[in-house]
Parts: sequence; C-alpha cells; structure tokens
Amino acid sequence: MINSFMDTFIATASVNSDVDLGFVELGWFKVIILGIVQGITELLPISSTAHLRIVPALLGWTDPGSAFSAAMQLASLAAVIAYFWKDIKQLAGGTFRAIESRNFDSGAFRLTLGILVGTIPLIILGALFKKALNVPGSPFRSLAVIGTASIIMSLLLAYAEKRTHHKRTFNQLNTRDGLFVGIAQAFALIPGVSRSGSTLTTGIFLEMERETAAKFSFLLGLPAVLLAGAVELHTLFKAGLDAHGWMVLGIGLTSASISAFLAIYGLLRYLEQHNTWIFVWYRLAMGVLLIVGSIAGFLH
Repeated sequence: MINSFMDTFIATASVNSDVDLGFVELGWFKVIILGIVQGITELLPISSTAHLRIVPALLGWTDPGSAFSAAMQLASLAAVIAYFWKDIKQLAGGTFRAIESRNFDSGAFRLTLGILVGTIPLIILGALFKKALNVPGSPFRSLAVIGTASIIMSLLLAYAEKRTHHKRTFNQLNTRDGLFVGIAQAFALIPGVSRSGSTLTTGIFLEMERETAAKFSFLLGLPAVLLAGAVELHTLFKAGLDAHGWMVLGIGLTSASISAFLAIYGLLRYLEQHNTWIFVWYRLAMGVLLIVGSIAGFLH
C-alpha cells in the first residue's frame, strides 16, 4: 500500500510552506480518478504511494502530494470498519469482558493488546521523520526511491511465499504477532514499501494463512489511521485549506472509500484460493518501470 497510509503520521507541519497541497490544483475529476486508484492500491500489497506517483506522472498531472495521500487513509478507515464491523465488535467486546474478569489470557485481549502495541513503532518513527517525509519535493517521494523499495518488497514477499506453510488462523494470533507486524508497518513510512505489503509479508513469515495475514493487516491499521485522521484534518486546517480544497478532498475521499471496500472484498476472496505471486511479479515490474522511467526521463 503509495505508502499513503503512513503519510497520515507525517503530514503534521504547522505552516503552509511545509504542507504540499498539490491535489487542490487537480480539480474534482482528476481527484476522483486518484481516489479510486488510492482506494484500490492502499489495501492491496502494491503500494498506493507508488501508484499516486505513477498515474500523475504518466498523465502529466501535478503530484497530489503527501498531504493528499495521508488524508485518503480516512477512506481506508471507513472501508475497513464497514467491512469488518462484526469482527471489530466481537474483538472489542471480548477485550472488555477479559478486563472486567481479569482474564488476561483471553485470546481477544491478547490480540487487541497486540494491535495497540503494534501501533507504537509507527507513531515513534512517524514523529521522528515527519519533516523529511512531508515537505514538498521530498527526496523520499522520488521515483527512484519508490521503485527501489517496491523491488525489495517484491523479493521479500517471494521469499516469504517460498519458505512458509500458511497454517495459522486468525484465532491463533497473539500479542507477539502484533509487535512484529507492527514493526514491519513502521517501515512503510518509506514511500513504496506499502503498509499492506509490509504487514502482509510479515504475517506470512509468521506462518499465517494468507487471508488471515491480510485481515490482520487491515485491523492492525485501525488505531493508526483513527489517531492520525484527526491530526491530518488539523494539519490541513492549519495549512489554510479553503472551501474549494475541502470539497476536492471530500470528493476524493468518497471515491476512495467505495473502491477501498471493493478492494478488501476482492483481496480476501482471492487469497482464499490463490498465493501472492501475482503481487510479487507486479511489484517487481513496477519497481523496474519507475527506476528506468526516472533515468530515461519519460517519468518525472
């Protein structure tokens, strides 16, 4: 998942010059297209940050910027909550009952604790690197960096597929899983790594079934997006986003929410019957395209 989910944590500048509001220049039609691209690629292990750089580059559009990428994560939040509402209620209810009865060996309690613990590395690294990652024209958003990250992640996912047995179900997950997958989630601050890609790959390394790894990846991201959503809206307000800008952003969020919901459904159905090699080859080809395109000059 362009790595927009993580951008939510880094778009915290307090003055206009520190926040890239390039998406406002694009207008509602282009933002709808980018919202659809964002919604699909954010929840697939193929990097939404990469795609939000590739599509504008190919079409000659302005880079929408990391602030747009960050804000679009609120669409992913809405889609994940809507799709997994029953699971979220069961997990929350089981956790509260465990706390009331002091049954800290409860599976629901250990899994919830793992999700919370897994959010901490992202918050710490996001705070440390927010300025370098969020400024307009950040070198971290260069096509070469995104392409290299995409290639590395494709190789790691390929290795995970080759060496693991995919035998652990969702009911077998615990706090340790949350910690390790959470550390992997923090690495997705690097554009092109993909939050979904890094967490799905780590889940497979931990012997999770593919669909279990994907589901855990979605749920693990909820606290991060929920916390960062308020921060991002405050950041855009402080940056002086006007009524037109908020309208453009709202249109993008709407299109991204719909496409994100469909992406969740499609990915989980696909992983029930198939492996992740299609994503390995896709990310490898995309990384090569970005690097070659930036060197040859047909991508800017």
